[in-house]
Amino acid sequence: MSLAIAFVTETYPPEVNGVAMTVGRLVGGLRARGHQVRVIRPRQGDNDVGGEHEMALGGFPLPGYPGLRFGLPAGRRLRGEWRRQRPDLVHVVTEGPLGWSAVNAARRLGIPVTSGFHTNFDRYSVHYGLGWMRPAVAAYLRTLHRRTRATLVPTAALAADLAGEGLPGVRIVGRGVDTELFDPARRAAALRQSWSAGEGPVCLYVGRLAPEKNLALVEKTFAAIQVWQPQARMVWVGDGPEARRLAAEHPDHHFAGVRVGEDLARHYASADLFLFPSLTETYGNVVAEAMASGLPVLAYRSAAAAELIDDGRNGRLVSPGDEAGFRQAAIDLCGEPERLPALGAAARRALHGHHWAAVVERFEAVIREALG
Repeated sequence: MSLAIAFVTETYPPEVNGVAMTVGRLVGGLRARGHQVRVIRPRQGDNDVGGEHEMALGGFPLPGYPGLRFGLPAGRRLRGEWRRQRPDLVHVVTEGPLGWSAVNAARRLGIPVTSGFHTNFDRYSVHYGLGWMRPAVAAYLRTLHRRTRATLVPTAALAADLAGEGLPGVRIVGRGVDTELFDPARRAAALRQSWSAGEGPVCLYVGRLAPEKNLALVEKTFAAIQVWQPQARMVWVGDGPEARRLAAEHPDHHFAGVRVGEDLARHYASADLFLFPSLTETYGNVVAEAMASGLPVLAYRSAAAAELIDDGRNGRLVSPGDEAGFRQAAIDLCGEPERLPALGAAARRALHGHHWAAVVERFEAVIREALG
């Protein structure tokens, strides 16, 4: 039986981030399975009126991210919409003002609500000089999720953490990766040449250039690599509040800006080692994308990396917070460049079976369970 589902999210394609990409995949997958999905989101520009089966509402820029917006509370508008066209279920993706008002509106109308836990906003607060707010932010997030029938998460570790904090109804859905798009066959000699890559290894970072991503460790790690491998190259893909500082302080690094689609896939496949130092992820889609591209990943044992990387066989893991261990692992990997292709090939094999179709199927099973 097909369902009418309202997705409420403060980020959605063509915005470029892991949550937007995930929501886009889920919405497309559910529609392909015959469900009627309506997306409710903030406007992405002054002229944005929303596409078919979308409702674009007011919002305001997220501090430090002018390309992203928080949705404004819209309880009255949502109640009116859902009285006219009642969905079977409301799924709240993000915990901003729009998400909160959606939970309240759905509960007042007796519509079942589920939620997704995609971003550790409480951990982010530490990196913006607001660490004193972390307990309040955490309580805010947990309160919203306690008011929904199920909270959908990407990893078993996150599910255990939230359940351990007393959050009921936590369900693991996972994340997928497009192994046709992200493919080692997209390696491009011309792209490497544009990076001035010679005999030395090319290290890559993909993601937001922002304080919560622990980018200082990438800077320190690559500096350590250069001591032993002077011809190594560092390539950054992405944009964010740290972009200008990084470019000013590292004129010898290559800054590619935001890349999407096949262009992004070529950047992954054309590098030799992926450096991922973040400790604030709930998942980390870029880890899966890099591995699918045949790129060995060095990361902390956390989120997606902890579930996908087999240390020493298809990448490297170090204990969370062990910066010295992270740097040494990078030096060791770059000191044996002949090992990198074998690690990358094993990383690619590890992603077999991590398809979006399976994730959409699990998502559907969870919401049907929530409907009782």
